[in-house]
Amino acid sequence: MTSTNQQPARPPGSGLSPDSGLSYVPPGWVVFVMAWSVYGLVSFWPMIGAYDLPDSVFYLIYSGLIANIVTILWGLYLLGLAFGRSSRFPRHFTIWQVVTIVWLLARQAYVLAAPHFVFSARGLVITAIEIAVGLLCIYLLRRGSGAELVYSSPEAERPSVLLSVVAAILGIILGAAVGAVAGFAAGSLIADATSMSCFEGGCGYFALLIGLGGLVIGAIVGGVFAVWRVNRRKRRPVA
Repeated sequence: MTSTNQQPARPPGSGLSPDSGLSYVPPGWVVFVMAWSVYGLVSFWPMIGAYDLPDSVFYLIYSGLIANIVTILWGLYLLGLAFGRSSRFPRHFTIWQVVTIVWLLARQAYVLAAPHFVFSARGLVITAIEIAVGLLCIYLLRRGSGAELVYSSPEAERPSVLLSVVAAILGIILGAAVGAVAGFAAGSLIADATSMSCFEGGCGYFALLIGLGGLVIGAIVGGVFAVWRVNRRKRRPVA
């Protein structure tokens, strides 16, 4: 008699396994893209009130802000699936990554075609790297790669994805607040310890910069930790 707890055999030639480090690449990439999006929000948010910018620049800034917010919220949902070992993660990640690649291509085409922008080899290389890593992650999660065995938990019931998303949002808010306060305090201490000049608010701007860095780091760490903590709870056996 076959045991009901026996795991299905891993497909021949599979690139992923439950113990393979490759299984952490797609979720790790989601975390990185979310962090990059938070950095984009912090960087471009002050430009919203600048009314002397050309319309073509405004369009890019506002579309970028919307894209970053959608990326962060969608990424939280994906992390909930990943930490929950949901079999839906490969398909949803692929959809998210395809949409992200389309956005990157559209943004790059707009920058190259619209006025008031100059060609940037650095920006083109960064976009190419983002697309390449995204395609690699899609390949790792392709059908028949063994991803359906990695992202599945038939023996236990994990918390719902909605609970993970709510926990992540709260973690981001709390982490951002703690990170901003800690960063600003650390920046102030560093400015005082190094006798940094406060001419025209130099030391204050330095402390603010460190605080913004702490906000970004705290938001990412808080969100990821919250999702991990919720899914680490003792799971209930499936009836």
